[in-house]
Amino acid sequence: MTEHRPGPDGDLVTTIADVHLSGPRRGGASDAERVDVLLEDGSIVAIRPADPEVLLRSDPGVLDGGGGFLLPGLWDHHVHFTQWARTARRVDLSSAASAAEAVELVAERIAQEADGDGWVEGARFRDALWPDTPTFALLDVIAPDREVVLVSADLHCCWLNSAALRATGFADHPTGLLREEESFAVLKQLDQVADELSDRWVDAAADQAASRGVVGVVDLEMRWNAADWIRRVGNGTRALRISFGVYAEHLERAIDAGLVTGGVLAGTDGLVQVGPFKVITDGSLNTRTACCEAPYPGSAPGTDAHGMLNVPPERLTALLTLATANGLHCAVHAIGDRANTLALDAIETTGARGTIEHAQLLRASDLERFARTGTAASVQPEHAMDDRDIAEVHWAGRTDRAFVLRSLLDAGATLRLGSDAPVAPLDPWVSIAAAVTRSRDGREAWHGEQAITVEEALAASTRGDDDVVAVGRPADLVVVPFDPFSCATEALRTMPVLATMLGGRLTAAGRPGPGA
Repeated sequence: MTEHRPGPDGDLVTTIADVHLSGPRRGGASDAERVDVLLEDGSIVAIRPADPEVLLRSDPGVLDGGGGFLLPGLWDHHVHFTQWARTARRVDLSSAASAAEAVELVAERIAQEADGDGWVEGARFRDALWPDTPTFALLDVIAPDREVVLVSADLHCCWLNSAALRATGFADHPTGLLREEESFAVLKQLDQVADELSDRWVDAAADQAASRGVVGVVDLEMRWNAADWIRRVGNGTRALRISFGVYAEHLERAIDAGLVTGGVLAGTDGLVQVGPFKVITDGSLNTRTACCEAPYPGSAPGTDAHGMLNVPPERLTALLTLATANGLHCAVHAIGDRANTLALDAIETTGARGTIEHAQLLRASDLERFARTGTAASVQPEHAMDDRDIAEVHWAGRTDRAFVLRSLLDAGATLRLGSDAPVAPLDPWVSIAAAVTRSRDGREAWHGEQAITVEEALAASTRGDDDVVAVGRPADLVVVPFDPFSCATEALRTMPVLATMLGGRLTAAGRPGPGA
């Protein structure tokens, strides 16, 4: 499509565009005038006042912006994508207020199944405040002969019955409630499904993400993701950009392959690039394994009263040194305040670049270290809404320094927002709403002093410098019907999405938000 317009000196200027997005308004603009956006080779080549006659042309390259509000495409900076794709097929245990209730939900699913064969999987249970204790015996009553595996909401714990314990190599486990490395081992076994089936689930999940304005994710699935995503893109999964993580068990393999952060994988049409080296230093709040300075209430002597440190400081330093020397940025999982201090120590010692993932409980003296070391805080605001009641019990007296988004920004740190899906939904509007309102379900804002602005939340939900719509930027765009900068904050969580574009290609159109 070739367009001729008068230039600044009156001469005709020729602009060649693949796509002409006509009539949206730029979100946050004071005048909110409609514009025409011309896209060429995946980038924005021109933005100018809208020409109402453009839509009258019978040109397939013209897309109607519908008078919606144009924003940069959104990113989720922390996802376990295969786990997220599978979660929709598991029994949802998020409503269970006890182990007994969780068992009832699983029993209902078993009763509904026609074949009565195969593994039973559940997800999203939170047992930190349950009055009873999950054990394999409780599950054996409802499924003595079928394998049952229930995955906690934080992915740091799995609850198995006797049949599943035998099948996964944990027949001698005393309780059936596996934490941290044992739990991760079970999750890896659950991932062993046929590529064709897994890829079909992932493709559907990618389309759903695009329908919520997502153009890219940082996929921190605990497997060798390079091969997965090369295969998936080759088979037609093209709704998202992917930045994939590498774990310690695959670090040498990545180095031998010459993978460096930011490098694009061949055969993926530029959609898949190497992300960070990921290391999990401690556990989680719900599982009471986040490594903290203070002990957890009611912890028995001789137990992991302060949580668990999965990677000792000297090992962490060695890993970050190796990754950094070979061109990999680092993503260090740290939730407890002790774990965050040790992570920052290692980052300062090694000069590693990258992120601390989660950063949920922080010492005041560690805040400025994020900015000083250039370490971004990759946070999940919806976790604060999920865990506020748990935190008030297990981090009692310390919640003024939990999920401290405002304090991090004020200290000069960079924020990146994500979901940690399937821990929270892969929906950036959910994360944005939680960050801005610190509230959900009509409850009073929890530590509202830590709220951030819509502008800050949107910037943290994009990829780096691509946080504005401007000429020369990638044509990764989203159109929404309401201006998020001026609409009621309660409306952010269910913001409908009119269209999503990836590199100038339409990946979702006309799909309403969940609350529309």
